Amino acid sequence: MVKRYSHSKLSTFEQCPIKFKYRYIDKIPIEFEKTIEAFLGEIIHEALEWLYTEIKAKKIPSLDSLIEHYAINWGENFPKSNLKMKANSTEKEFFEKGIKILVNYYTENQPFEDVTLEIEKEVLISLDKEGQYNILGFIDRIAYNPKTEQYEVHDYKTANSLPQKEKIEQDRQLALYSLGVKNLFGQEHEILLVWHYLSHNKIIHSKRTNEQLEKLKEDTIELIKKIESTEKFPPNRGPLCDWCEYKKFCYANN
Repeated sequence: MVKRYSHSKLSTFEQCPIKFKYRYIDKIPIEFEKTIEAFLGEIIHEALEWLYTEIKAKKIPSLDSLIEHYAINWGENFPKSNLKMKANSTEKEFFEKGIKILVNYYTENQPFEDVTLEIEKEVLISLDKEGQYNILGFIDRIAYNPKTEQYEVHDYKTANSLPQKEKIEQDRQLALYSLGVKNLFGQEHEILLVWHYLSHNKIIHSKRTNEQLEKLKEDTIELIKKIESTEKFPPNRGPLCDWCEYKKFCYANN
């Protein structure tokens, strides 16, 4: 039987097995309360997707056009209810944060000399020769840099937290995505992994050797096998429990 997983599905199991069970096995329906941070992330991603779609079509928008697109999209899609926001936070605060992010990004990256190949690209990555174990993912942007002659995987983050370098070097998601890019453009290519921490106006780069990628495949298959053979799904109690959408169902809280 073919196994198809995503990075988020694997991470959910690692974070809390019972949450994995509720979401992917029991498929318990929940009323999802979106946070304003999540909404901002969606609107920023859409704005950058629009920007690079235009650039790919040989039409580089002005910064004013990008901000106008962002503002219109924000106004048309801002939730009128069920939006979770911390006390003393305002819509205006987050709207202006988005403008600052886009201004910084545009200023730092113009004249956009790398070649955008794919935007929001779906990739299916086979971890074994038989094609039994697969990872499905969506890459924010794939680019080719003619100066370095490298293919690049770009990922946009709007969270306030900034990871340590050690965590970046162990990141599974973009490393798996680099396997998908190799499948598209050739196994011989070295792939540069690029994280854009937009709230900090900071870019972090990393690479993986072929040996590291082979080890990643093996480790990911082992994790999938562990998930498939799991019969008991214990809760992993911690500070994230208060924010879990399955909190009211979880026997750890009863």
